[in-house]
Amino acid sequence: MSPRARRCCRIAPPLAVLLALSGLADCTSIGDFGRLQPDLVTDGIHDWVGRDAARNAGAPVSTDDLTEDERMLRDLAFPLIEPPYDRQRWDALIYEYGVDRLFHRKLWAEDPTAYYRHLVAQYDRSPSVRYNKLMDDIRNDIVRVEPFFAVARRVVDIDRRREASMHYIAGLSPAERANAEARIGENSLTIAWVQHSLAARCAAYRFALEHLIVTEPEREAADVDSTLTQLQQTIVADNLVPAPRFAGGPVAVVAAQTPPPR
Repeated sequence: MSPRARRCCRIAPPLAVLLALSGLADCTSIGDFGRLQPDLVTDGIHDWVGRDAARNAGAPVSTDDLTEDERMLRDLAFPLIEPPYDRQRWDALIYEYGVDRLFHRKLWAEDPTAYYRHLVAQYDRSPSVRYNKLMDDIRNDIVRVEPFFAVARRVVDIDRRREASMHYIAGLSPAERANAEARIGENSLTIAWVQHSLAARCAAYRFALEHLIVTEPEREAADVDSTLTQLQQTIVADNLVPAPRFAGGPVAVVAAQTPPPR
């Protein structure tokens, strides 16, 4: 099968399901707890996360297959880079597959006021509802942080060993070396993206809490503040990799080239 045909095969399933969903106005791809319906998920649903982390930093992209931990790293990263108010999107399928570039570019946007605007617009029944939603989102992030960084530590450790071993392996081709180095970069940049996103998310939560305290003071504010402080302390303790300067959008990538077949 040609490379073009293989690419079509990888892209076709999510697009096909998208077309089916778009024809059913009353249907949704969201299941319990804000997750995608299980039958719409494949093993490689979030493989694009590492690729796009590299692209937005102007780094090369590896063509090697992902290891189990590398794939899990990307799966656990997505909920931590996705805006909390986008977890119930009707088009969550294409959002999680990274197919729709228009929506996907929003993952790189930094607007500390956006979360508060969504909170006020969508939860207007009472101030207590807004405080409860803010608390739920912070707690959800606390629950997600530990599993992500547990996998991230394993990936960082393996990448250090891989990088060290390349100095002692004879006959390593330039393409093999370039792909390995690119994958190490992708993994590190994926972790950095999550750290970057969590810092921005905490700033958005803090903005929302401070404005709620002024406009709609409630007793729940103290508990929310304590929980948000817990999340911030956890993030600081889990700072694994240095934060790169991410670009504003995708840039050209020089991928490792393999020699053409003879």
